[in-house]
Amino acid sequence: MELLLASLLMVAGQVGADHPNVSFDQLVQASLDSKNAVVRQADSGTGNNDYLRPLNKKDPQKDAPKIKGVYVTAHSAAGARMNTLLKLLDDTELNSMVVDIKDDWGYITYNTGNPELEAMGTTQKIISDMPKLISTMQEHDIYPIARIVVFKDTVLAKKQPELSFINPDGTLWGNNKSNPDSFVNPYKKEVWDYNIAIAKEAAKAGFKEIQFDYVRFPEGFEKRADTLKYDKDERTRIQAVAEFVKYAREQLAPLGVRVSVDIFGYAASVPAAEGIGQDFEKISENVDVISPMIYPSHYSTGWFGAKIPDAEPYVTINGAMKDTHKKLAPINDIQPIIRPWIQDFTASWVQGYIKYGKHEVEEQIRALKDNGVEEFLLWNAVNTYTPNVEYK
Repeated sequence: MELLLASLLMVAGQVGADHPNVSFDQLVQASLDSKNAVVRQADSGTGNNDYLRPLNKKDPQKDAPKIKGVYVTAHSAAGARMNTLLKLLDDTELNSMVVDIKDDWGYITYNTGNPELEAMGTTQKIISDMPKLISTMQEHDIYPIARIVVFKDTVLAKKQPELSFINPDGTLWGNNKSNPDSFVNPYKKEVWDYNIAIAKEAAKAGFKEIQFDYVRFPEGFEKRADTLKYDKDERTRIQAVAEFVKYAREQLAPLGVRVSVDIFGYAASVPAAEGIGQDFEKISENVDVISPMIYPSHYSTGWFGAKIPDAEPYVTINGAMKDTHKKLAPINDIQPIIRPWIQDFTASWVQGYIKYGKHEVEEQIRALKDNGVEEFLLWNAVNTYTPNVEYK
């Protein structure tokens, strides 16, 4: 396993600085063999005794369309590529854009007009005219989703290290990338409120759904939890993360927006991952939409019986969806919409990879349909999507 991780880390330098390739981080984590993962079940109870379980959960947008969307960076939303993306959605069954509102470094990507957020110094005004962007999406009947990267936040960590994790030598912790990422502490309510304030502004701007990403601790946190300096309490990491999701949904409910969370696809196939604090079921309880990242390239050899999962998109997606349905069965009465992220990129770093195009994207969609899943999101880090795909 260590050799696998080392080989993956070698490609980190290939990632462009303007559009960080989130999928690489996800690849490293998802490639971990479940037999070697540090896992445990949270001990907060289940069923009616679960204090995290919401009461009277209702979808705030029951009349929303079946969402079939694409990821859009702030740079794409504000630049010439937006015209290409608009034409793609006009000409196909795609009907939604997931736009970076707080990006992978932690920058808020437009001027919110909120003086407290502006005073944080974490805004980078990439999208210069948010009302125009929202108006354009409305004109094209596009369902707007605001992506907010939560706990991976290098910008805030550097500005306020007390909200992050500190190495024994007093320096700010960062991962092993050539340009390291830092995380902020999911135990800190100040971090919760900061991200929810951004979400509230996005809702006021006109986004109909708030999608939280990186709702977790850093990869492999269990290996450094006892050496890093950070504020914590008696809660498990799973409880801290799940409580954030519950709190966020409660705070955003008056605004009528949906709340969704991105989660590792493999999390549906293994017990709760205490290391990073993700429990598929507990997070799903408190969202309107759950978006497992089930890119075939992110599963290692043997998953779902595939020698090279990346080379068998139908088999991999089919297996991932069956596990997702099983994982959500215990909360069937409050189950969220399942809207997975699927792969529209070629994972050239995977040994035995295949080039992804029209057939491979359609095979993933076919697997979703065969499992009763009608919604999906396409991921491509730089927003260049395959032409002529049948999205029906």
